[in-house]
Amino acid sequence: MGVLRLFRPANVNAEADDRTLAAAAREGDEHAFALLVQRHQGGVRRVAARILLDEEEARDIAQLAFIRAWENLHRYDPCWSFSTWLYRIASNLAIDALRARDSRERTHQAHLRLLGEEEWPEATGLLQEREVEGIFRQLAAKLPPAQRQAFVLREVEGLSTEEVARIMGCSQTTVRNHVFSARATLRRELARRYPEYLPKGGEP
Repeated sequence: MGVLRLFRPANVNAEADDRTLAAAAREGDEHAFALLVQRHQGGVRRVAARILLDEEEARDIAQLAFIRAWENLHRYDPCWSFSTWLYRIASNLAIDALRARDSRERTHQAHLRLLGEEEWPEATGLLQEREVEGIFRQLAAKLPPAQRQAFVLREVEGLSTEEVARIMGCSQTTVRNHVFSARATLRRELARRYPEYLPKGGEP
């Protein structure tokens, strides 16, 4: 039975903040942890899916992430948001799975913002949501795992550079470099494969 079914919210204060619930869970309160799972399971699964580009595998990673979180609550530092800590666990597990994956790439839908609308207005206007998903799956395959992780967390999930650096265990400068390189690769591949979506007269 998966962790998402093991822990179900019961008589828990739904208004309590994450740090309060985490403190209670650390003392063995499964109901408090259940509420944390309920709050964050969507975000955790989404992060994993956007790194792995595979919804089914992302569900497994999300389950494992919550199991790891439950087992390691004593390591959670309340100076940081609980979601940042969870994203670190989930994204690192996803990267491990990505690196261990064989050459046969399994793909499923992954909601991803390909590039900022303000920079690619024509492309985002012309493309349907499904097309954006499909194109990103193709282009993201060109990104090394660390660049994909940084890009997803910073540009898609909207986390701060500081939070991404903590999640990835690297410096903020390294995060910026990863994101810069990822964006450059995505633009180059978009221009090469789908030149019809470039801004008129624009360069990648």
